[in-house]
Amino acid sequence: MQRLSLPKEIDAVSENEKLQLRLYVTGQTPRSVRAITNINRLYESKLQKSFELVVIDVLENPQLAEDEKVVATPTLIKELPLPLRRIIGDFSDAKKVLLGLDLLHLNNENEIERLS
Repeated sequence: MQRLSLPKEIDAVSENEKLQLRLYVTGQTPRSVRAITNINRLYESKLQKSFELVVIDVLENPQLAEDEKVVATPTLIKELPLPLRRIIGDFSDAKKVLLGLDLLHLNNENEIERLS
């Protein structure tokens, strides 16, 4: 498992809550590497909040994937703040990732433009 902690900020998450994410990947495939890169790029460029990303290789830790009922990789799970959310894919569309994880509340067109 690889742990990354980077300073960030998310409007939908209060200042004192740390975002906790788990990313399930299958080995060091191009798809896995792309997913990790896209998540890091998203949080470095669009958000400014503390977060913890735990990367779990299902080949090395199949029981963890089974316990979380992960059926496809890459799968990203937001554990905190609640509610728990999960998305599957390469995470290249920032707006879809943030909306899928329930981290963005689009109140107006400026929020949408900020992510484009």
